[in-house]
Amino acid sequence: MFKRLRADIEAAKRNDPAARNKFEIWLTYSGVHALSWHRFANRLYRMHLKLLARMASQFAKFLTGIEIHPAAKIEGGVFIDHGAGVVIGETAEVKSGAVIYQGVTLGGTGKEKGKRHPTIENDVVISSGAKVLGGFTVGAGAKIGAGAVVLKEVPPHATVVGVPGRVVRIRGEKPDLQQEKVDPNAEEIGALKARIHKLEAALEKLTGEAFECPREEEELFPVCAPESKDE
Repeated sequence: MFKRLRADIEAAKRNDPAARNKFEIWLTYSGVHALSWHRFANRLYRMHLKLLARMASQFAKFLTGIEIHPAAKIEGGVFIDHGAGVVIGETAEVKSGAVIYQGVTLGGTGKEKGKRHPTIENDVVISSGAKVLGGFTVGAGAKIGAGAVVLKEVPPHATVVGVPGRVVRIRGEKPDLQQEKVDPNAEEIGALKARIHKLEAALEKLTGEAFECPREEEELFPVCAPESKDE
């Protein structure tokens, strides 16, 4: 426990330019306090004293404004900066070197069972207000932008921004990703058009009336229903 506490203090000193000395960090940093309480609660949880573990985690939340489920797995050397409003779920895993700012949620979508919270690999930075939701992995060295909502796996050393989160950089370079080439609205319209044409062809078989595409519709929807064929 003390080894992890030293690692947490070192991480705070390394990542916060305002930190003056280790003693001040130990006395005043809410993130360090929350992690220390979490490790105590986690030990109680692993001893199957789950009610006491939850009581300890709730007391830590009252003191620090940071809520960490007792079952979450957090390595030493994690830095929670400021920390107000941070929530870390039951099956979340956070590895050494990760930096988490205020308002971050490592949660689930409410649909999964089992592993339903994210795994944060080494040296990941999660900026203020970001939400990482689901049982996937955020790769080592990745950066999550402020306010981003991340719903799928993030590759190592990627930068993710937006709602929903999308990869805009990998190792500082813009990736050639298919996600940037696909217009979901155009795909949906295309699927609806194909369905309409299929239904019109079936209706033509039943009624014997030929389908004719009006000129104005032809300009908007250039592909008319296919001619019916005898099976």
